[in-house]
Amino acid sequence: MTSVAIKFGCAAAVAIAAACAALPAGAGDITTEWTSVKLPPVPELKPVTVDPRTTALLVLDFMKANCGQRPRCVAAVPNVKKLIDAARAHNMMIAYNLTGQNPKPEDMVDPSIAPRPGEHLIKNGRGANKWYNSDLEPALKGRGITTVIISGTSAQGAVAGSTQGATERGFKAIVPVDGMASEEAFNELYAAWHLAKGGPVALVENVTVTRGDLIKYGN
Repeated sequence: MTSVAIKFGCAAAVAIAAACAALPAGAGDITTEWTSVKLPPVPELKPVTVDPRTTALLVLDFMKANCGQRPRCVAAVPNVKKLIDAARAHNMMIAYNLTGQNPKPEDMVDPSIAPRPGEHLIKNGRGANKWYNSDLEPALKGRGITTVIISGTSAQGAVAGSTQGATERGFKAIVPVDGMASEEAFNELYAAWHLAKGGPVALVENVTVTRGDLIKYGN
């Protein structure tokens, strides 16, 4: 080996060692930085006006067995009722997903948000994404629906998953943060951030994160 090659090899080794020394301990492993990560700014809640003729409200998984055991979810029930009342007042389509073993409307956490005769019960709406292998998409498209307002529990499960499913199928999605609930506050924070800012471009560009009182209904 020539002296030039030796010198080049040594220089390269020194450069690599210096670069490695400059890296923070545990680089690439978020768990080592967990306690020092700064939360992003609160997402802006945006006012939105919907066309009742082409907008449907989704009410997902508000059951005694899950929502009834989550204080944050029970507290959200009056907000969900306001969404349902507004949808009914404007003759909008409402689609419910019931979850659990042989679920029935009377198994919902509160009778005030239970479906009425003629309102749609999603068939085979399982897991986080209620669109997958269910009748939701054809039911909505059959009514000319292009936008969905999504409420549900959990926020990081049914709401985030079904919002993703909606945008993948060409629907616009509106998510009122006071109409979604989880086991704990951080899960709601995560879902709101993911849908407003942190998710893929194809998701966040087609989602409006809002609050129930910021939703207006057109003629």
